[in-house]
Amino acid sequence: MEIPFLFSQIFSTFAAMMDFIDLLLLAIALAMDCFTVSMVSGAILRKTEWKVILWIAFLFGFFQALMPLLGWLGTTYVQQYIEAYDHWIAFGLLAFIGIRMIRDSFMPEEERFFNPRKLRTQILLAIATSIDALAVGISFVCTGYQTLRSLTQPLWIIGIVSFLFSIVGNLLGIRFGKVTHRLKPELLGGIILIAIGCKILYTHLFG
Repeated sequence: MEIPFLFSQIFSTFAAMMDFIDLLLLAIALAMDCFTVSMVSGAILRKTEWKVILWIAFLFGFFQALMPLLGWLGTTYVQQYIEAYDHWIAFGLLAFIGIRMIRDSFMPEEERFFNPRKLRTQILLAIATSIDALAVGISFVCTGYQTLRSLTQPLWIIGIVSFLFSIVGNLLGIRFGKVTHRLKPELLGGIILIAIGCKILYTHLFG
């Protein structure tokens, strides 16, 4: 009786580890856009401002965790609307910010729209890079997450990974920005944001 019980415990532990690894990989995939956009923000900051970096990272992590929760909560009522429009909203926001950044690169610094230190910019970026995660909440329903309590672990993992990736992205961007500040990081950043928006749109329409 003890041997079957031991095998059962080993199997349960292995299954739990696989679930954690799957969630971690999902969280990393979701965090890649945060990482890229954070590099853009860091390149524009050009110096380590921990208050700004940590606040950006918090907002990115918060919204990356919030969107799957909203998708999960709204699955029964608004699934068809979420699936039909989330990628268009994400694309629109990223394209809007990207175009403004490209325009900003040719304007005096005091007149620029894109400023990573401003709460407006931080929230716009956090929402734009996380809207695509609404669909993840729908997938959670289909994979057995039936209660809010069961969502605690995946949402924490997604939020923490995005938080950490954002910090690393900002620090790398600051290092990059110090070297290439004469090459208009706003111009490069705007192109990157538009490219991310196009990637999201292409993935949903043709993926």
